[in-house]
Order: sequence, then C-alpha cells, then structure tokens
Amino acid sequence: MNEGFPEERSAWLRCYRCWSERLEAQVHYDAILKVDPETGEAADRMEEIQEAVVQCLDCMHDQPHLTVEDSRVVPVEDRWERMVAGKPFVASCTVTVDQDQVETCSGPEAADSLTFGSLGESGTREFFTHVRFHKHDEERIVVHLLVELYARTEEEAIDVLEAAARGTLEITSLAEESRPPAHAADEAH
Repeated sequence: MNEGFPEERSAWLRCYRCWSERLEAQVHYDAILKVDPETGEAADRMEEIQEAVVQCLDCMHDQPHLTVEDSRVVPVEDRWERMVAGKPFVASCTVTVDQDQVETCSGPEAADSLTFGSLGESGTREFFTHVRFHKHDEERIVVHLLVELYARTEEEAIDVLEAAARGTLEITSLAEESRPPAHAADEAH
C-alpha cells in the first residue's frame, strides 16, 4: 500500500457525499512522442499528460479526494480525510484579485473564470461554488461567491478557504450544513 495512506480502504474508497462505493475513473491521456525513424517505435516521450477524474455512479459527483496513480485509485493525501470525515460548510465570501487572474468576466465562461481566478483549482475542482456577482475596482476584481466545502471543523473550513484564495479573502458568513443522506442501493435518483 502507498505510504501515508490508510490501510482500511473503506475509509476513503467511497463517495464523499453519499458514501457509495460504486465509483468510475475516467482517465484522459495526451502525449507527444518522438518516433524513431528506423524502428517506428516511440523513442522519446516529449510531453505526457494524464488527467483522471473519479466519479460516483450513484450521485454523479466528482470525487476530488481520489486520483489515479499507476492505474490504481488512491486518495489525495491532504484532502481525503477532511472530505470523507468532514461536514459540508457553506461560506458567503468575497475574494479580491488582480484583474490579470481572471480570463473573462462575461459570457458563458465567466462563472468558471471568476471562480478559478478567485479560488484556483480548489474552486473549480473541490468546492461547489456559485458566483453571485462581481465588480471592478480599478485594476482589481471583487468576486462575491457562495462556496460549499467539506471540513471537520469551522476552523479547518476557514483554513481551507484561506489556502485556496488567490487574493484577499473576506468571509462574511460560514455555516455548517447537514450532510446529504447516505444513498441506499435501491433508491432512484
């Protein structure tokens, strides 16, 4: 087993929202390979990118606490315990960022761009976010968001938000929510 990961797989090899163990890994692989002109084999690996998303087949949520390494699903060490053992928290907050961090603030891509500019990969991959509105303040953009995240304590939720913020963070409210009920195998969605 990988060092640092728990021996008990059932602790992390499940959906963090509904606890289902019916998961699916979607692996996307992209590579640029230099070809040997004599053999036709890939002689040099110039660039390789592998992205994996693990998704719950019952509630259809992505599982950002899991990843794929060496063809095996493994927990993301700094995230899995907080998400599986934690509770959902909802924060109303603003993040003030340099306008250079936001690719676009209008059109169909605006919400994702404002979220990524404010909270980085955590904002687009781990948190459930809703951009309420944004405003321009000279060379900066103030983004008002509702953010759902998982943490074991209120303090940890604040720490996670502060670590993710790519600018000045102001949390106007933070409330613990009830966890969605566990999914029963015979329930319809």
